[in-house]
Amino acid sequence: MTVLDPTDPRIRWEGLAELAREGAWWRPWRLAPAALATAHAPELVRTAGMPAGVRATFRTGGRRLTIALDSEAEGSPLDVLVDGGLVHRGRPSASGVVACDLPGGDALVEVWLPHYGETRIGTFEVDGDVTAVPPDPRPLWVTYGSSITQCRAADGPSETWPALAARDNGWRLRCLGFGGQCHLDPVAVRAIRDSDADVISLCLGINIYGQASFNRRTLAAAVSGAIHTIRERHPSTPMLVISPIASPDRETTANAAGMTLTDVRAEVTEAVEVRQRLGDTALHLVDGLEVLTVEEAPDLLHDGLHPSAKGYAIMADRLAPRLAALAAPRTGMQAGPRTEK
Repeated sequence: MTVLDPTDPRIRWEGLAELAREGAWWRPWRLAPAALATAHAPELVRTAGMPAGVRATFRTGGRRLTIALDSEAEGSPLDVLVDGGLVHRGRPSASGVVACDLPGGDALVEVWLPHYGETRIGTFEVDGDVTAVPPDPRPLWVTYGSSITQCRAADGPSETWPALAARDNGWRLRCLGFGGQCHLDPVAVRAIRDSDADVISLCLGINIYGQASFNRRTLAAAVSGAIHTIRERHPSTPMLVISPIASPDRETTANAAGMTLTDVRAEVTEAVEVRQRLGDTALHLVDGLEVLTVEEAPDLLHDGLHPSAKGYAIMADRLAPRLAALAAPRTGMQAGPRTEK
């Protein structure tokens, strides 16, 4: 039996900023806790403790895996993939563990932590030897957005639209989707700037509409300013800005700032187009109405705002090739199978 705590060097972590010790547990943070002290937004701090896109990878020939997990009752399940294929999806038992069988033989195991719900991780137990995997050389994609990027309604953490698109393109993923909290917060924008991203995407507008956090005077300037900050260290990194997908009840209904969702989409578009005219040839725009349309909304939005699991799969199918095409000159990668070799 091999027992590993989350900091064991045989475990390769992806998609997080820091593992912080909390008694017998470790909390995976998607934004660094020290940086979050400057966020002045308790809701963002809470959501940054939800490990969407965070996974632990190692190799083993064992046939049984047990993981100690402390997660919210309303949270998402945990996924275990072996050589790229899903072998288990489940929540902790009453004793606080997730246990599953493995096929045996030398295999690559990926543990995808719950994408919704604050989560703390304990020990990993494997009934066999565990060996480290080398650093993943594939391109790193950092994607920022709202609950539509965090994807609570996805069936599991390996089936959010960013997870599916990353596997399609053969990329590593860092997901900065924060439900209700995509307001161009400097702490999040600086995290993107300071990352080693090879590809960046920003899905902007729906939380800004919902909470009226910007208005006609400030929104385009804030989008442009966020892009400018990221460009300080990523002057030529391929970057895709995605304006809001369809939400029929919000398209022509003004929010507290007097803006409809159509207005928000126009301001996001204006900010990108101006920067393109100023010479940013690595900056690209996708109209969210091309990702999920008004006509598709009744079938693909389970509550008129958030996509269903089917909707997220369609988003991945539509966005993965767009991302691959814009990034190809830098990464040399084209869309491919959803596996890691």
